[in-house]
Amino acid sequence: MIIFKTLRYRNFLSTGDNFTEIKLNDSPSTLIVGQNGAGKSTMLDALSFGLFGKAHRNINKNQMINSINNKACLVEVEFTVNGSDYKIVRGIKPIKFEIWRDGTLVNQDSHNKEYQKVLEQNILKLNHKSFHQIVVLGSSSFIPFMQLPAQHRRDVIEDLLDINVFSKMNTILKERQSILKERVRANAMDLESIQVKIDAAKKYVNRLYALNDEAKNEKLQEISSLEEMISNIIVPLVDVEALETLRNKSAKMSRDLTEVEKYKHQFTVKQDELNKEIIFYEDNSTCPTCDQGIDEGFKQEKTKKSAKKWDDLEEGRIHAGFKISKLNETLESISDQIQVLLEEISTRDKKQVEISTHQKRIASLQSSLSAFEQNTSDVEKAERELSALGDQKETIVEEKSDLADEVSYFTVVNEMLKDTGIKTKIIKQYLPVINKLTNQFLQVLDFYVSFDLDDTFKETIKSRHRDAFSYDSFSEGEKQRIDLALLFTWRQVARMKNSVATNLLILDETFDSSLDADGVDNLTKILDTLDANSNVFIISHKGELLDGKFESKIEFIKHKNFSKIA
Repeated sequence: MIIFKTLRYRNFLSTGDNFTEIKLNDSPSTLIVGQNGAGKSTMLDALSFGLFGKAHRNINKNQMINSINNKACLVEVEFTVNGSDYKIVRGIKPIKFEIWRDGTLVNQDSHNKEYQKVLEQNILKLNHKSFHQIVVLGSSSFIPFMQLPAQHRRDVIEDLLDINVFSKMNTILKERQSILKERVRANAMDLESIQVKIDAAKKYVNRLYALNDEAKNEKLQEISSLEEMISNIIVPLVDVEALETLRNKSAKMSRDLTEVEKYKHQFTVKQDELNKEIIFYEDNSTCPTCDQGIDEGFKQEKTKKSAKKWDDLEEGRIHAGFKISKLNETLESISDQIQVLLEEISTRDKKQVEISTHQKRIASLQSSLSAFEQNTSDVEKAERELSALGDQKETIVEEKSDLADEVSYFTVVNEMLKDTGIKTKIIKQYLPVINKLTNQFLQVLDFYVSFDLDDTFKETIKSRHRDAFSYDSFSEGEKQRIDLALLFTWRQVARMKNSVATNLLILDETFDSSLDADGVDNLTKILDTLDANSNVFIISHKGELLDGKFESKIEFIKHKNFSKIA
């Protein structure tokens, strides 16, 4: 329960530089009076500003500061919650916002909006709307419960029943659902991406296998073709020793031929000498050297001997020519044989080179085949990568399953936290109590109708004749009675829940508005039924009519354009 103790303010609206202080828990009932503009309702605006940073009435922040001093606007509110003493300090020019708990300043590291949330959600358990439904009933800018939109009505009831935690949970859930939706989308993209990679890796592995098999078959076919070509090559057998013998024989015969030709040449030279000698003796009878005569017998003898030698030499020369002819024929025959053998050797060498070339190619192909069998690193690497991709896919699929479970879980929780879920079930449990209390207070106020709120917070009001009406169907005075009945109902429910119960109740000009004399008396009766812990403030400019009905009284006056307590 919130026990409001003290409200202090200065340079706020029409108040001056001196603090105006009001004890909020000193008297069970306090009448606040003063002429129009004297500053009666200023206490309500100051209290609202201190707690929520905005006035009760429709006044912006710049208008709240005293227009004469125009600085040092400050509001302090002191209250107790669950045994802890709190003090809220809020100011304008300079801007100030402090929360003190048991004399210690609460951490101000957060932004002002977050700091305000700490105050409303963790300490007061009230927001601006709920505060003015439970604590305040006024005739100025106050919007009664029945004039609020359906969602705002729901907010008030949720605060009252302390079930707005489900709305907060639903907000958090929506944020997590948004994150989960993004995770699901990312998971689907990852799964699609990994599948594309797996398909590509499979094609690559298959292509490697296909390329290997195709290459192997091509090389095997080439080896078979080369082996067949080798088998079809006929290498002639060559008698190399015979070639050497022929070469030696040819060389010897060439030497013999040279000797015979030399002898033949010598025979020819000697025959030429003999011919000269014969011609000399035939042509000369006197010796040209000594001029002596040459004997005819001597000349004949010399001529005959020379002729005989010449004939012998001719026979030798002819024999030598015959031998030369024979040697040439033999050398030519040997040369032909050698040429044949050389051609055979050349053919053999070409065939052997061809075979060697084919054999080298076969060896190279066989080496490549051996590499195919032994070096499979590319295929193995591709298969390892494919396996790793498979593991990644399995992880992503498992994550997809987990995400699906999480989506299902969030869907169930979302159904529970929706306005039609657990909150509606709780509200339905309290609706009979709310309707019963409202009708009881309406009867105290001499307004005999049957008031009923449904779980959508739509009202049904039936008269004695069972005619159904809505809130807008009634006069201002009747609406005022309904608003009062709901105000006390909310306070009673709050006390039952002990969630947002408070000692403070402020009626701002409620007695001055649409209530008739009977309504005033009935409202006074309701106030008299409040427990001893309640502190009621009645703001009115008709003090003469209410004097003596309340235990204490505060009068505001205007002095030198500043409001103060008389």
